[in-house]
Amino acid sequence: MPVVKTKNAIRELQGGGTVETLVDNEIAVQNLTKMANQKGYDVHSEKVADNEFKVTMTVNAEAAQIAANSAVATIEEEKCPITPLNKKNIVVVIRSNQMGNGEEELGKALLKGFIYALSQQDTLPSTILFYNSGAYITCEDSASIEDLKSLEAQGVEILTCGTCLNFYGITDKLQVGEVTNMYVIAEKMTQADLIVQP
Repeated sequence: MPVVKTKNAIRELQGGGTVETLVDNEIAVQNLTKMANQKGYDVHSEKVADNEFKVTMTVNAEAAQIAANSAVATIEEEKCPITPLNKKNIVVVIRSNQMGNGEEELGKALLKGFIYALSQQDTLPSTILFYNSGAYITCEDSASIEDLKSLEAQGVEILTCGTCLNFYGITDKLQVGEVTNMYVIAEKMTQADLIVQP
């Protein structure tokens, strides 16, 4: 994955420097640019050929040291306070355009109902992840767009897999939330206190 490989390359920099990453789609460019902006790196991208893009990040010495230090895991023994349910990091994972197995029409109706019910809960998830055919749910013609916008307005993070959008050819039809990558999806899931998969 471009983001992971780029992070690894940055960690290996001694005293700062430049990292160039070649990718084959604009979603990857967006993901790399977002990562660079979050870390405070100077970033520039250009199209070098059909289906080939170059993303260049310039990392100063201080940022390179921070990246290197983040690769070292420090284990500290500490007490784990009990977290109230409404403070837990709840992540909902939508991995299909229907809920459960069986009749497709029923499955789609169930998922629509689930997302609506979710928007009415007192305890909301922190993030909803959409991948595989679940990517259709955040796109044009989805029956759940308004409910998802309501959730987003209430502070819920809506993230859709960029690779999935690209695979299904619906990247330009995204209607709610942001495009993300598998690194972030894995990060959100591993850091969750509770994962809900309808």
